[in-house]
Amino acid sequence: MTFPVVRNRRLRGSSAIRRLVRENRVTIDDLVQPVFVTEGENIKHEIASMPGVYHFSLDRLDEEIDDIARLGIPAVLLFGVPDHKDAEGTSAFDDEGIVQRATRRIKARHPELLVIADTCLCQFTDTGHCGVIHHHPVTGQADVANDLSLELLARTAVSQAKAGADIIAPSNMMDGYVQAIRSGLDDAGYENVPIMAYSVKYASAYYGPFRDAAHSSPQFGDRKTYQMDPANGREALREAENDVLEGADFLMVKPALAYMDVIRMLKDNFDLPVVAYNVSAEYAMIKAAALQGWINEQAIVMETMVSFKRAGADIILTYFSKDIARWLQEG
Repeated sequence: MTFPVVRNRRLRGSSAIRRLVRENRVTIDDLVQPVFVTEGENIKHEIASMPGVYHFSLDRLDEEIDDIARLGIPAVLLFGVPDHKDAEGTSAFDDEGIVQRATRRIKARHPELLVIADTCLCQFTDTGHCGVIHHHPVTGQADVANDLSLELLARTAVSQAKAGADIIAPSNMMDGYVQAIRSGLDDAGYENVPIMAYSVKYASAYYGPFRDAAHSSPQFGDRKTYQMDPANGREALREAENDVLEGADFLMVKPALAYMDVIRMLKDNFDLPVVAYNVSAEYAMIKAAALQGWINEQAIVMETMVSFKRAGADIILTYFSKDIARWLQEG
């Protein structure tokens, strides 16, 4: 049957009907708020390219965490900005590193708040790359040494779990990283700590503001030899399948906005929770347009978030989490 018997507008005729038949909803329980913690004292510095997002020193961290907990957001993703960098990123796996100390502080103050620890070396190496650099003996060409980096990533994950991290989130895109971290955690007695794998992480132009925030821009070259080519979709299934087989507990797609087809692919092919990372430039573009008065920020943000849910995301990592939580509470 078709028109006039079928009239699709019947189910759009009022706010109550639209709510009744709505297929996807964004709730506070879907959200994770990224947090940047840095060395120093009395620091709360707004990141210029990410309005409303700040660097916090440990002594100012409580005010941000208290606000997140008050809003009912269930989890934070913790990024550390150290004052010491070296070739191996040793401060990443130092038990007194910035992420470890911040984790202990958060868990002591808000034990119910989930701490997801970003597990990578790029903020901690003096090269800004996600692993140890190897120079080819003949050509001298520099690249990240995959297998040498795995041991350091596993040590980082164990140190973070020891500090109280609830979830380990490795973002390095090294081959075999989930297996190495899972083995390291299990051997250290942290077999119940889950891994939120950055399974599908593209070599994207959408990361620019984050690299300002994390002080993690590569000092040479780029990350295209280990992050995925934005032109590829089927490769995402291979990456995700490897992570599933190696013991991942969540599968992430990063960035989210330009890769919603990939979110759907993972949702349709795997039965693990799918995480969408609404990254820094996606945030910054909306903020910039809103500050100019060109768009309705709340409407654009909420439409974007429900689009992630429609694509198949179970969890949304977004710098808008606090704003969304307030809007939801206000109805």
